[in-house]
Amino acid sequence: MTAEIITIGDEILIGQIIDSNSAWMAQQLNFIGIKVKQITSVSDSETHIIEALNAAIQRADIILMTGGLGPTNDDLTKPTLCKYFNTGLRFDETAYRDIEALFKQRGREVTPLNRMQAEVPENCKTIYNKNGTAPGMWFEEKGKIFISLPGVPFEMKSMMTESVLPWLAGKFNLPPVIHRTILTQGIGESILADKIKEWENALPADLRLAYLPSVGMVRLRLSAVGEKKKTSAEINSQIEKVLPLIDKYVFGFDDDTLQSRVGVELKKRNATLVATESCTGGYVAHLITSVPGSSAYFKGGIVSYSNEMKVDVLHVSADTLKKHGAVSEETVMEMAENAKRIFKTDYAVATSGIAGPDGGTQEKPVGTVWIAVATPDKIINRKLQLGNKRLHIIEVASQSVLHLLLKDLV
Repeated sequence: MTAEIITIGDEILIGQIIDSNSAWMAQQLNFIGIKVKQITSVSDSETHIIEALNAAIQRADIILMTGGLGPTNDDLTKPTLCKYFNTGLRFDETAYRDIEALFKQRGREVTPLNRMQAEVPENCKTIYNKNGTAPGMWFEEKGKIFISLPGVPFEMKSMMTESVLPWLAGKFNLPPVIHRTILTQGIGESILADKIKEWENALPADLRLAYLPSVGMVRLRLSAVGEKKKTSAEINSQIEKVLPLIDKYVFGFDDDTLQSRVGVELKKRNATLVATESCTGGYVAHLITSVPGSSAYFKGGIVSYSNEMKVDVLHVSADTLKKHGAVSEETVMEMAENAKRIFKTDYAVATSGIAGPDGGTQEKPVGTVWIAVATPDKIINRKLQLGNKRLHIIEVASQSVLHLLLKDLV
């Protein structure tokens, strides 16, 4: 089975918001064996929506739409679908009860405009929305399946997970698609490819490898279609072969994150952590605390952005700063060791660097970052050169110091 995803909304086309829905939907469809042929974005225009639908039915068996289901005049998806399928509207009592319940939770009365959102096309199956006021719609017309969902990500995801994906899986005899993803940090895509080229060239024909780079990381995804137990065993066997080639860069698999892996290992040891940051400005602490339950091991963080803070709060030696500078091996080691002692933790991480665009010198250009990890018995440090993009430097430095910590923990 093949699918096309159509995202509807002017806000996407003018760059006001990023279309994260399509990526997530494509991933979930792929997991159940449905191949996405195309992703299309169109404006809030009846003409454009109908043109996109007519084109999509030439390419795909399933057409999924997101967006344009709100209560205001610029939300045109529902009336456009009524016109496209030559149907009127009916009032869905169950959808209205969901809307009433949502408004009651918020201490508000349902407005006439919101009541109208319980109206759905007569010939659709309603996809109920427990998290918002816009129900979704499922049509089976012209030998195709058309699905329309709200554009709000958490509403769409819940409706996909609870209704759409199970309905699709139950309707079609879909071949299982198995994926395993190796997560790496601290190595570029081309260098990684060079390290594993012989392994990649020897992969069985029924296994597909994809390189999925993102900021500071590269994911290696192995995919295959077939009987689950046999296919999983084949993929796992290949992973065992490649890991020795890239082990120093691997931090996890599939849905792992650096911060979640760090949390798991700290919990195993009943150990605590503090973060002291300069150039990363609290981003390390943000990553750590994005993990539910991180209060069990994370005591907190200090953003010691100025030299005064480094001296007054972290007791970094003024002589060290004068002799070596804030961005130096000596300073970042003192930051980590002193933070561990002051806050009485088992581990501490520290970052200090030049995030730019100003502040670089010939000896220390923009992108120079020192990171350090203080453990119960030693201090580990690394020097990084991370280019000249400020946000890139902050993100990659934060990932790198967590990876440095993780490698010591495991």
